[in-house]
Amino acid sequence: MKANRVLALAGLMLACASSMAATLAINVGGERSLTTEQLLARPDAVTIRVPNDVTFHRTMTYRAVPLRALLGITELPAGKELQVTATDGFVTHFAAKLLFGDAKKRAEPWLAIESPDDPWPQAPGSGDIGPFYVVWIDPAASGVTSEQWPFKVDAIRIAPTLAARFPQLAVDKSVPAGSPIRRGQAVFATQCIVCHKLNGAGDASVGPDLNLPHNPTEYFQPWVLKSFIRDPKSIRAWADMRMPGFNRNAISDSDLDALVAYLGYMAKRKK
Repeated sequence: MKANRVLALAGLMLACASSMAATLAINVGGERSLTTEQLLARPDAVTIRVPNDVTFHRTMTYRAVPLRALLGITELPAGKELQVTATDGFVTHFAAKLLFGDAKKRAEPWLAIESPDDPWPQAPGSGDIGPFYVVWIDPAASGVTSEQWPFKVDAIRIAPTLAARFPQLAVDKSVPAGSPIRRGQAVFATQCIVCHKLNGAGDASVGPDLNLPHNPTEYFQPWVLKSFIRDPKSIRAWADMRMPGFNRNAISDSDLDALVAYLGYMAKRKK
């Protein structure tokens, strides 16, 4: 029993040391690294209350700094967006309009900082999500999606837009402007490419490529694929499964139909 207590204490000390040593890389016109201690010591670090936290599915309280103030910029260069990467291979992007749109009514992004003295609880299905987590106040005001709440964040940088970097994601010009295929491309760009590549395009490394060697529309019937996206474990499950389910708040029924249409379209355009 004594040995177990010693091991438990050693593990706790190691976890605290890891949290204390955490650093966030920021490159928005000049590269810098900020530690947990430096971020918590900022004069604009405050306690915020986040209703309907996407990760914990309840109201959460964090020590956080306003993301826009942390970046120290008021706009993004033309053709650029903000890229946020995480230690688990997750990569998401914030468009200029999302960050710097109409100031009268817009969502407010914050960088939540896990204090070694007050660690966050384990997240359902995700475990430890620290030490840095982008959260939003009033996300609906700017249409923030569920996959734009990245945790385990390790770097924030300015990058060219996905469209500019990965033309193989685009649909052909002949596809009508109002086609659900085009809407599906937009859904893929916010909700899927954060974990998956398609035709080798994308930065994330959490899940497999969704077109190479095979597209899921080639081995799933449409209703099965939709059910899998809604609740993966209802179709197939394994011990280290990482894909979350997407309820109707995350992806509406019409957006889900559009996403499946886009995937079906891309199945014929392997590159």
